[in-house]
Amino acid sequence: MGYKQATPVQAQAIPFILESKDLIACAQTGTGKTAAFLVPTLSKITEAKYDFTSTLILVPTRELAKQIDDQVEGLSYFTGATSIAIYGGNNAQNWDQQKKALTSGADIIIATPGRLIAHMQMGYVKLDQVKYLILDEADKMLDMGFMDDLNKIISQLPKERQTLMFSATMPPKIRTFAKQILQEPEEISLSISKPAANIDQRIYLVYDNQKLRVLQHILKHAEIQTMILFTSRKNAVNDIVRSLQKMGFDAEGISSDRTQDEREATLQRFRNKQLQVLVATDVMSRGIDVEGISHVVNFDVPQDAEDYVHRIGRTARAATSGVAITFVNEQDQERLVKIEKLIERELPKLPLPEGVGEGPTFDPVGNSKRGGNRGRGGAPAGRGGRSEGGRPEGRRREVLGSGSRDNNRRRDAKPRSEKPAGEITEGSAPRPPRTEGQPQAPRVEGEEVKRKKKRRKKPAAPKAAEGGQTTTATPTSSAE
Repeated sequence: MGYKQATPVQAQAIPFILESKDLIACAQTGTGKTAAFLVPTLSKITEAKYDFTSTLILVPTRELAKQIDDQVEGLSYFTGATSIAIYGGNNAQNWDQQKKALTSGADIIIATPGRLIAHMQMGYVKLDQVKYLILDEADKMLDMGFMDDLNKIISQLPKERQTLMFSATMPPKIRTFAKQILQEPEEISLSISKPAANIDQRIYLVYDNQKLRVLQHILKHAEIQTMILFTSRKNAVNDIVRSLQKMGFDAEGISSDRTQDEREATLQRFRNKQLQVLVATDVMSRGIDVEGISHVVNFDVPQDAEDYVHRIGRTARAATSGVAITFVNEQDQERLVKIEKLIERELPKLPLPEGVGEGPTFDPVGNSKRGGNRGRGGAPAGRGGRSEGGRPEGRRREVLGSGSRDNNRRRDAKPRSEKPAGEITEGSAPRPPRTEGQPQAPRVEGEEVKRKKKRRKKPAAPKAAEGGQTTTATPTSSAE
């Protein structure tokens, strides 16, 4: 497997695990946490020769489950230990394969919480003899909202067990959770929330409409082996991929919207160096080990400062070096300040390439009060301010969608106040939305109000309008 010397987290964790002590270990990504819990656990399984499922490993993402399963296969080659990865996004055939493995009793189950519970509800999953419970990337599981699922699974496990919790960060919620499920644990903390020292971190202060042009300049002039580009919005992945392909780069994307087979195929091409750029959401930021990633680009600043550490931790792994580039628009400058506070260093803000134009000034407090410039120049890459992945017309769609829903609610609801028909002025009462690009037909004075009243009230005899004319229902437009 290529292991020659134990990493610090391995050297400290393995003795505690072999002594059957509960453990909470915190270490940054890329430090060998997976082997730290697999090596001693496999050793104990081999010695005991269990004939039931003895080990349950819970992880936040499908990719991490698959990767740990592959690690088990390599490390257990001469032990005879068996494992099965349980995760969603598969077809019926894979569900049947998972069911068969669960009923036959693999030594180790590696699972995402939601998928495991789906199998548990079918009644054939037996976890009443589990000896070892391992939670990997525990902080990410809590961030993703798995707390209830985790508690439900743990409630089905024996009280007498060894529990190991591995995490890249140690927020208060992790410590609270650890107290609930661990018994007198040993604790290991190594370089909490600090990026590797050999990552060259660079910041570009940009407007959203400048991001793609700066990215094009970087790709053209940097010696890039392979690169991961992160965006916080999964609906922006395809747009960025298309833009990169138009620039002539081999790029593909991974997000939770794609099937597991598609994600695995894309990731395998990336590992095989058949892709130069992989565009991904934070599904790729935790635990995924791909060798030789020279660059990481944050197309937007992640919401949590810790996620910045995980993202850039995809490069400079195993004592190599790497470059991490982050685009920061006006609204994200406050998040950058939090990142700098977390990693305890100020990051260099580089000038924009020639021909791109001036970027925003670095004024986190002022930009926060002003609410940012909302994507200067109305560019497609960020028209809506938080259009973090450069989705064209993202803001416009959002506004139109919410407005239509609001108008529908108002149209069906009772008006806030009744006014004489003759006193209706434009804007004083909600009007039905008109189809985009189509002018709204002029209404007869008082007509719209009476039509709404007729819809709201029980059927009644027609009421004469001013001038003695009886109002008649007009055909509704397609927008209504």
